[in-house]
Amino acid sequence: MEFAFVSGDPALDLAGTVGSRRDGAVDALATPADLERWVAECAGLPERVSADAETFEAALELREAIYRLALDRVLGRPFEPGALGIVNGIAAGPAPEVELSDAGMRVSGDLRAVLAQVARGGIALLADRGACLKECGRPGCTRIYVDRSRGARRAWCGMDACGNRVKAAAYRARKRASAIS
Repeated sequence: MEFAFVSGDPALDLAGTVGSRRDGAVDALATPADLERWVAECAGLPERVSADAETFEAALELREAIYRLALDRVLGRPFEPGALGIVNGIAAGPAPEVELSDAGMRVSGDLRAVLAQVARGGIALLADRGACLKECGRPGCTRIYVDRSRGARRAWCGMDACGNRVKAAAYRARKRASAIS
């Protein structure tokens, strides 16, 4: 399964590894190897980490807590205390090592450090009242994203995954309506 990094933040991209949460959820992180691959593909995180059963479960807990808090924020609800505890607890973990060289920035660390970095980034995002968080407008998609578009008019998590589907469905509906007329 391919990962979509369209949410505008690694914490939201982690939460987005479960698709269609309300209509038969599809989990892109079914195994520790999936999580290792997600970390390697996510910009700004180490290229290689190992996930054992314990850190894999911690990542899934963090993912669900971030989703819950982001949804609370989108819906204007108070944050759920259990989810806050999970995110704050994981954010207190070790920081990844960052090195600058002529080749650019290199980030290294174990999965606990990665999760702590993702949690801290999620905290910063969710604490920012100026960040415009939205849920995708495609029916069935439950991805939450940061809308940085001019006028905050973005309607979908990503054009490839959802925007094109919505536009194609609207086109087909117009074609059917004109054929009936």
